[in-house]
Amino acid sequence: MSTIAELTVPAQEFALRETLEATDNLDVEIERVVAYDPDHVMPYVWFADDEAAFEGFDDALADDPTVEAAERLTDLDDERLYRMHWVDDVTVILHLLTEERATVMDASVEGRQWRFRVLVPERESLSRTYDFATEQGLTIEVRKIHRLEDDRRGRYGLTDAQYETLVAALEHGYYEIPRVIDMDALSDELDVSHQALSERLRRAHLTLVEEAIQVGSGDG
Repeated sequence: MSTIAELTVPAQEFALRETLEATDNLDVEIERVVAYDPDHVMPYVWFADDEAAFEGFDDALADDPTVEAAERLTDLDDERLYRMHWVDDVTVILHLLTEERATVMDASVEGRQWRFRVLVPERESLSRTYDFATEQGLTIEVRKIHRLEDDRRGRYGLTDAQYETLVAALEHGYYEIPRVIDMDALSDELDVSHQALSERLRRAHLTLVEEAIQVGSGDG
């Protein structure tokens, strides 16, 4: 069964390690990533910071040992788009994913870590990638795992009833300030008791909070 996984890798073991070390607030996001060809991975990268912070930035990229070459394509003062060519060490991680027919859906930097969101055809593919990567000395942390159909519906572990209740509450203005509809009216709309609605909302809110702060194993 197809699975969505969120992985993190320390920048020190991946890309832009010296560039990120030299900057405090640099935002990094991949424009488009399709991990089919390990020789052409993560080709377009957006960098965002205040305009003054970009002074000497091209030189920093040129000196970064993980960057073979970088070409600036777009300059929007506080954002820049580059076409990147990475050294071989950087492509190893994504090559691991291509061997398992995975697709990197997006990638970005959070603090001093790279975050990847990948689609794998089955969980066993992810397990094999993880095992091989750790054998090579790479630190990969699996932050979240959930089924593709759950991701498409945006349920993130919610039951059908919980999902439908949240949608109805949102559509009828239960979360507006002030509320457009109260609990009694919403329970009538959904044809459930006040107590059942209260419990369903409480459990749905708990599930979403746990998912957001990644309590427990991280499985969705």
